[in-house]
Amino acid sequence: MDFSLSEEQRIFRDSVARFVADEYSFDKRQARVAEEPGFSEAHWRRFAELGWLGAALPERCGGLGGTPVETMLLAEHFGRGLVMSPYLATVVLGANAILHGGREDQRRTLLPEVAEGRLKLAFACAETGSRYDLHHVGTRARREGGDYVIDGHKAVVFYAACADRIVVTARTGGDLRDPEGLSLFLVDAKAKGLRARHYPTQDGGRASELRFDGVRVGAGERLGEAGGALPVIERVVDHAIASLCAEAVGAMWAVYEQTLAYLKTREQFGQALGRFQALQHRMVDVYMKCELAQSMVYEATLHLDSPDATARRRAASSAKYEIGRNARDVGQEGVQLHGGIGMTFELPIGHYLKRITMINASFGDPRHHLRRYQALSG
Repeated sequence: MDFSLSEEQRIFRDSVARFVADEYSFDKRQARVAEEPGFSEAHWRRFAELGWLGAALPERCGGLGGTPVETMLLAEHFGRGLVMSPYLATVVLGANAILHGGREDQRRTLLPEVAEGRLKLAFACAETGSRYDLHHVGTRARREGGDYVIDGHKAVVFYAACADRIVVTARTGGDLRDPEGLSLFLVDAKAKGLRARHYPTQDGGRASELRFDGVRVGAGERLGEAGGALPVIERVVDHAIASLCAEAVGAMWAVYEQTLAYLKTREQFGQALGRFQALQHRMVDVYMKCELAQSMVYEATLHLDSPDATARRRAASSAKYEIGRNARDVGQEGVQLHGGIGMTFELPIGHYLKRITMINASFGDPRHHLRRYQALSG
């Protein structure tokens, strides 16, 4: 595979890097996540002006006609700067659900609003007890006249508090764990019968528990055909996995660079810590894990548009497994090599480990993806 970037992609990457470096110093980042809604609305509008929200969307839908590579570049630098925003929820999850599962009129109507920053989305698929199985869905949508009525509960819905509409997985047929019978619906975030409990996550992000009690939506709000949404859901989640892996890689590189700088300046026994050979060996191990993770992200990203769904899912699972393990190790090494100060709230290094931990728990931990890779490999 060719992992090199085009000239346009290099320019795009460099512009993202400059923006994150200028606007997301650690102190500014901490101030934003401490207040509601947990991100800067002004920056969200700036994301839209810079074309970031529509970078990977087709031109016919108001986007720039890019590829998942642009999403990867954004996510990696978001990881470096610990940027918290509804980007994953709106663009990677919600917009991809509409793009790959919706009708053409839904794409042409809704996706330009996403690209312009006027529409925020959330993606509600997880449920209590489902672990990471996307076909484990107890939320039901029953047909009633020309509408659907949705009842059920969704857990850990990222940035639902700021969403205008929520993409909901609901069962229109089949039993609790039946792969068939799943459908996707667009639900207004202020719909009658929808109750929400919002809370901050350990890494400074936001999530919600949603309860649907007789929420009524029109049949026109269904994305795609009834009962056959699982392949779309899997594809959308694979995009999210690749984006999270890229973000984890950005965090890993930031940990490596900050730890290396600390070891060059912190003195012990009359010399810089970086002169001790044992610590040099540990930093080499960290560097190698960052490089391996970077390669895994490239492979997972380039498989996202593959017509072979099995190959795409295998690439996503292998990346989530390897990067999950290595990112955790790198984060822990960063904290340990900083010593006691690495445990303090005032130093960025511990916050990178928190974000890595949250990424590992999102859409399948390493053990889950090891099992999925084995199953896909026969």
